[in-house]
Amino acid sequence: MQNYKNLCRLLAKYYVCTLLMFCYRVKTYNQRQQLAPVLDNLRSLGKRIGFVPTMGALHMGHISLVDKALKQNDVVVVSIFVNPTQFNNEEDLKKYPRTLDRDVKMLGEKGENIILYVPSVEDLYGNNVVSGHFAFDGLERQMEGRFRPGHFDGVGTVVSRFFEIVKPGKAYFGKKDFQQLRIIETMVKNLKLPIKIIGCEIHREKDGLAMSSRNERLKPNYRDAAPFIFKTLKAAKKRFGTESAYKVTEWVRDQFAGHELLKLEYFVIADEETLQPVARKSRSKSYRAFIAVFADDIRLIDNIALN
Repeated sequence: MQNYKNLCRLLAKYYVCTLLMFCYRVKTYNQRQQLAPVLDNLRSLGKRIGFVPTMGALHMGHISLVDKALKQNDVVVVSIFVNPTQFNNEEDLKKYPRTLDRDVKMLGEKGENIILYVPSVEDLYGNNVVSGHFAFDGLERQMEGRFRPGHFDGVGTVVSRFFEIVKPGKAYFGKKDFQQLRIIETMVKNLKLPIKIIGCEIHREKDGLAMSSRNERLKPNYRDAAPFIFKTLKAAKKRFGTESAYKVTEWVRDQFAGHELLKLEYFVIADEETLQPVARKSRSKSYRAFIAVFADDIRLIDNIALN
């Protein structure tokens, strides 16, 4: 019975993707066996292939990555896959927004040089849905790694599998997840993969809130409060010019301690290269402030370059 239900889900997903492909002219593949020969053929023709991995629920931040990839490549593969191994909270995985029909429409409006890859869990993991273990030179133990155990092993697992399948020349990641960006860069270096990682600037709403698929789940009063995060980051950047990292950190904690709706999980000022927290500033290094905040049960992250 379970196998029958799984087959029905796969067939339903296939027909939905087929219908969307017909409506919006997006070349869509659900299995690596389908996608691999298409990409092999494009490479044999000398085509440059870019890659934008996503978990769907696309917004203009994702689209800005796609736009950059389209400018630098002949064909862009966009993946939509909600990766179970990078969620350490089962409820968060269940609630993660899934808007495939809207996503396909958005991508279809970008032209015909996009290939959409929407794999099933089985296609990527088979019957063994577990993370591998990666050495990220200690980057994984900072910030997100401290509060989300195993998260970056899940990220490394799924991204490395996508790289094996797509074999892009360039892959595009947003700087909103700056720690993830640094970890992917490190993984590519350590594994000696012939892929150039392109970091793309944070895309923000008009009120400064960093665009995120999770924003759709914010209740109205929490959505109204959320721009306080970036407002605080900007003020922290200004203070960092004349104050120590310790004083800036204490000031940020005080701002959130008195906030009625937003709960600070962490605020860290770190070296951009090593992601190690700063003890004493150096003019020869670049620093970035990282923040994670709970708006009700929605976890929001952001960061800002300080110098």
